[in-house]
Amino acid sequence: MHEDAVIPPPARLLRDFVNSYEPQVDEESLTSPDRLRDWFAARRLLPAGARLAPSDLSRALTVREGLRAVLLGHAGHAVDPGDLARLDAALAEVPLRLAFDADGPRLAVNGGGPLDAALAGLADAIRRCGEDGSWPRLKVCARDTCRWAYYDASRNQARRWCSMAGCGNYVKMRRAYAARTRRGSSTGDA
Repeated sequence: MHEDAVIPPPARLLRDFVNSYEPQVDEESLTSPDRLRDWFAARRLLPAGARLAPSDLSRALTVREGLRAVLLGHAGHAVDPGDLARLDAALAEVPLRLAFDADGPRLAVNGGGPLDAALAGLADAIRRCGEDGSWPRLKVCARDTCRWAYYDASRNQARRWCSMAGCGNYVKMRRAYAARTRRGSSTGDA
């Protein structure tokens, strides 16, 4: 079974939004207001013809990096309070209301601009993840050069890396090498 099959759709949306920037290779997917619009439109959070401004791009990236910080906290790392404050401020600008449809209650935009509609969709995804228990399972990789977001589907929710074969193996090998080096230098000093 493919890993994405176990990830609830709201969690997948949030993971993919955070992963629109890949820190390890400094690759940004959301390089312009049009690219941001296309990303949200592909996920039905914005109409394809919506017009976004450079300030919208900046605000969306602030939300994304704030979410990355929150997911870092989910993985047991210290979170920069400034990142959380910027996330809170960006989300506080979104005019939200409670709306109902056939699936039940959801957070929806109450006026505002096109970006507000997309951010309301992300806020609703966070709400849904909180309800279904998937919110704390969204994490970022413990490898400080990676920070790729992933969904921890392990039974005990103790996964630390985006992939054991890649980052997990790298970190464990580095630790083992450092331990061997320390042992070697301490026996050579005697």
